[in-house]
Amino acid sequence: MRSRFLVWVMAIAAMTFMASQAFAGSRIKDIVQFEGVRENKLVGYGLVVGLAGTGDSLRNAPMTKQSLEAMLERLGVNTRDATMDTKNVAAVMVTASLPAFAAAGSHIDVTVSAMADAKSLMGGTLLVTPLLGADGEAYAVAQGSVQTGSVQASGASGSSVSKGVPTSGRIADGASVEREVAFSLDNMSKMRLTLRNPDFTTASRVADAINQHFEGTAVADNPTIVTIIPPAGQDMQRFVTSVEELEVDPDEPAKVVIDEVSGVIVMGDKVRLSTVAIAQGNLTISVQETPQVSQPGPLSSGTTTVVSQSQIKVDEEKGKKLIILQKSASLSSLVAGLNALGVTPRDMISILQAIKAEGALQADIQVM
Repeated sequence: MRSRFLVWVMAIAAMTFMASQAFAGSRIKDIVQFEGVRENKLVGYGLVVGLAGTGDSLRNAPMTKQSLEAMLERLGVNTRDATMDTKNVAAVMVTASLPAFAAAGSHIDVTVSAMADAKSLMGGTLLVTPLLGADGEAYAVAQGSVQTGSVQASGASGSSVSKGVPTSGRIADGASVEREVAFSLDNMSKMRLTLRNPDFTTASRVADAINQHFEGTAVADNPTIVTIIPPAGQDMQRFVTSVEELEVDPDEPAKVVIDEVSGVIVMGDKVRLSTVAIAQGNLTISVQETPQVSQPGPLSSGTTTVVSQSQIKVDEEKGKKLIILQKSASLSSLVAGLNALGVTPRDMISILQAIKAEGALQADIQVM
């Protein structure tokens, strides 16, 4: 009896483990975006100073010269009639992302990129630069030393070696938030969840998972939007905190993504095949021209000419077999069959496109 009991316990434990392995759910917070909780893009125009002769040429970059003159005038220095030929200044564009709920006084990273003919921003310092939003208002102010992370070396003969992009850099915590984006969760009576990968089945599963814990609070409006309403007596902040931790098994369409440039192939687990036979072989034809001199006989009226001798060689790869994949073959069967042919990734791309053209591949092909 004791041995039977142990067998039953082990069987139940194995079934529970298999069930937990089969349901590899994702948190709702990882597959959706919450309405209003997003970043805002900021942009600004500024000057980087302190460059070691690698800045803009003022003759070729009039905006750099005008910006430098205007900045010096604000500091009480008049240079309108002076001739300036410095290359230690560069005009740059400064970009940043303002996180959701960023408070005034917090710091964010900024990216600095050269606009004109500056060779490098290494060692430069960005002067005070307001960062504007899409509405034209300043939300942050940036300033600090630019870190490019690049390496440059040059020799007396003119040869040079560079690693990285010296005309673009970052300033960690280089901008201070001066204005907050007004947004309050407490004033929202409902919120929309946007699926990162729109799908009818996934949207329904998200709504069902929420309704199982909070009945009647979620509705799948379409493959992209799921609307949630907090239950009575609960604010939106606490409700969203509870919802985003729920797990859902997202569905995915059958798709094959092909990057022909790099030869990368990505196939989803839902890809299926109808019965199809595949054969692949390489045929190589090489033609070699060997010039030879044709010398006429003595006292003849002929002339010396060059005659080409052609050698043609046909090499067909042997040992390739015809692979048959049965109907409803899974992804593993497809990969095993193609690997059995010994094909390269680029040949595999051609095979997949041919299978799709024949109608045996039950999936969409997306070529990048």
